[in-house]
Amino acid sequence: MIRDEIIRKITVKPGKKVDLKDHETGWAQDDELKKAGEDQVKDAARKILDQNRLTLAESQELLWASGAYSVLIVLQGMDTAGKDGTIRHVMSGVNPQGCRVQGFKVPTQEELSHNFLWRYSKALPSRGEIGIFNRSYYEDVLVVKVHPEILDAQRLPPGKRDQKFWDRRYKDINAFESHLVQNGTVILKFFLHISKEEQKRRLLERLENKEKYWKVSPADLKERGYWDDYIQAYEAMLSNTSTSRAPWYIIPADFKWAARALVADVVSRKIQELDLKYPEVTKKQVEELKRSKKQLKLEG
Repeated sequence: MIRDEIIRKITVKPGKKVDLKDHETGWAQDDELKKAGEDQVKDAARKILDQNRLTLAESQELLWASGAYSVLIVLQGMDTAGKDGTIRHVMSGVNPQGCRVQGFKVPTQEELSHNFLWRYSKALPSRGEIGIFNRSYYEDVLVVKVHPEILDAQRLPPGKRDQKFWDRRYKDINAFESHLVQNGTVILKFFLHISKEEQKRRLLERLENKEKYWKVSPADLKERGYWDDYIQAYEAMLSNTSTSRAPWYIIPADFKWAARALVADVVSRKIQELDLKYPEVTKKQVEELKRSKKQLKLEG
């Protein structure tokens, strides 16, 4: 497992004002890691990822068998931050029947006829399931905040779209998550923190390879022009919605292997902390199973 002090470092304390300049995007999070060197840290990260894949597979079976909890993993980050790759690598050993990935496109007319949390509520994981939101209801305090003209389509009551408006949205989200946690949903929120330089490198890599053109759209490149606005929106989101029940984890994402190891470790340890057990079988059930076993053996 990753050292506790590293996990504490990437966890946003409730009520703390976040300045993303204070958070590294690379693999060297402290002096101990720097002293070890990139090769050694990378090798350790791969081993941690492999081990946590196995742990997650076992934990998922317990989660499903117990049927008391669900897990919601929220992934947010700038374009190219590695959300899709993180899902593929971290959850590769999990049974697809108990794990659902949900992405969210432009809202439909029906979705716009409801409050902004409605369409996300419908996609929540059932008890025993792991649900992954690749982007989430947080888009409504991120892209919508950077592009407030989007609010015009949301059919909201008249009123100012000032700071109080966004504060109310943060409170709505916190109340929504508090309700979910109270009813058995473990919420794990990850912000994949990539540097502007690394995003440029990844975008250019895609643009130089025709087979990767499908991953890039003119809109992605246009949104890069709002980088500073997005940073401010993310800082406000992290500052206002990291709670004791559902804290944010700021994951350094310039090196994909480091980001994946961190996400896998947090998910694995948080499910393990539930201390799940397989359901106990009653004496009556045991006797019935014994009779069924006997009948099976007698079959020709």
